[in-house]
Amino acid sequence: MSENFREFLESLRQCGELVDLRQPIDIRHIATLVDQSDKALMFHNVNGFKTPVVSGIIRSRERAIMSMGCKTYPEIEAKLRQGIDAPIASELVESSPTREVVMRGNDVDLYKLPIPMSSIFDGGPMITAGIVMARDPEHGLNSGIYRFMVKDRNTTGIDIVTPNNMRLYAQRAFEAGRPLPISISIGTHPFEIMGAGYRAPLGMDEMAIAGGLRGEPVKLASCETVDVPYIADAEIVLEAEVLPTGWVYPEGRFGEFTRLMGGIHWNPLVRVKAVSMRKDAIYYALHMPWENTWLAAPTRYATVRQALKTAGIVVKDINVTLGGCGFWHTVISIKKQAGDGKNALLAALSVLDMKHVVVVDDDIDVFDPMDVEWAIATRVQGDKDIMIVPYARGKPLDPSLPPTPPGIVPTTAKVGIDATISEGIPKERFQRIAYAYADTAKIEDYIAGKADEGGTTDIDIDALAEEIVALIEPEPKYYTAIAEAFSHVEFRIVSSALGRLHETERLWQDTTGRMCLKDSRFAARPPGK
Repeated sequence: MSENFREFLESLRQCGELVDLRQPIDIRHIATLVDQSDKALMFHNVNGFKTPVVSGIIRSRERAIMSMGCKTYPEIEAKLRQGIDAPIASELVESSPTREVVMRGNDVDLYKLPIPMSSIFDGGPMITAGIVMARDPEHGLNSGIYRFMVKDRNTTGIDIVTPNNMRLYAQRAFEAGRPLPISISIGTHPFEIMGAGYRAPLGMDEMAIAGGLRGEPVKLASCETVDVPYIADAEIVLEAEVLPTGWVYPEGRFGEFTRLMGGIHWNPLVRVKAVSMRKDAIYYALHMPWENTWLAAPTRYATVRQALKTAGIVVKDINVTLGGCGFWHTVISIKKQAGDGKNALLAALSVLDMKHVVVVDDDIDVFDPMDVEWAIATRVQGDKDIMIVPYARGKPLDPSLPPTPPGIVPTTAKVGIDATISEGIPKERFQRIAYAYADTAKIEDYIAGKADEGGTTDIDIDALAEEIVALIEPEPKYYTAIAEAFSHVEFRIVSSALGRLHETERLWQDTTGRMCLKDSRFAARPPGK
């Protein structure tokens, strides 16, 4: 799929998912306007800036689906899996429209970019949608999305406090006493955002995953001042170096994917050596948290599903929940065999920063919180079905953890709840209430005036009782099945006939509650008899 950033914006516009605002607007108002809007917004006339701003383009489920060329949200996971399993190597091109306007060296001025304010507690203007590319001598090219707080006209921080491949690259460069060259591509198609957001194994090229998503190579071009590529059709590109300062400069606060304000992070400095852009560039401001969440969650789906597959678990559905910020909580329904509940927990809890996992049977709707809670209420014994794994790797952004010194990876407790039906428990204990005639008696028909015909009353009760005996003698029947079998008879008469059989103690029940004859082989017996 060859759609670029601008073509995606036009697709949103044509579908009524992007609103153009052409009147003068103060950049300080952009974030709150995006937060209030159910559409993506493009600000064409930002006071004091020549460059328009677009934001909110993947801030809803619908726009996330559109961005991946899918029809449903679950298809995004399948498409990502395709990109992971069949990556397409990037293609290096010689020319790029991003080179139409270039600032180098002392001419670099980040204050010319319309970088919006976000929340009232921000530490400064934050570049939020830059795809960062770096190269390590041993591990090759790596891509990710990181936040940059602008400190002066050519200096930012880079938020790489969380352990990941980019932090490793920066750490190795720092230990070698050299800067780490990076490129920062702003205004790229969501395919590249999805690829960069996937936490790939060390040495795997995330832009090749983006190529797999596209079905064709991502085009890269070479930077002029640093030895790394950038995304050739980006709107704006910063060429920069992570300076070997160590993690000693304060950065933040900033609104995080947790829907909370993060604290001060300690990070290295970044020196911007060049800025290049299209002559009519569009600045993309990724709006937190939801614009992060809708494409981040499928990366978790794919990783969790792969872990369960490796563990030999047959999965029906997975829900990486929005209540868990699209990162920390997963509900999984499985087609269970003995022991699978605990094995599924172990597999899913091993994934990335997954913190809490609930495993349920395949009759539970993982997307219905009430259904999941009901499974926990009716199928869990805390002493054997709740698993706590202490001292697992945590995420610094988890507000429930105590602060840790810079460079120290926090540990967390991971919790698994096996809400599947335990082995040895009769399945009939979990038969849900199902009402008779639900498939034929519809309330809308009766509201519209439907009337039922009355049954016959001209029948001998004792004769009807014998007909019931003949019905249940070969095989027991539920009470409702008996009522249906004699639906031509008024229900009061059927009940009376059953009452006659109770009176004479001929009528009994089997272990599942079906009506049978007391002296038959089906009849239930009291315990101990």
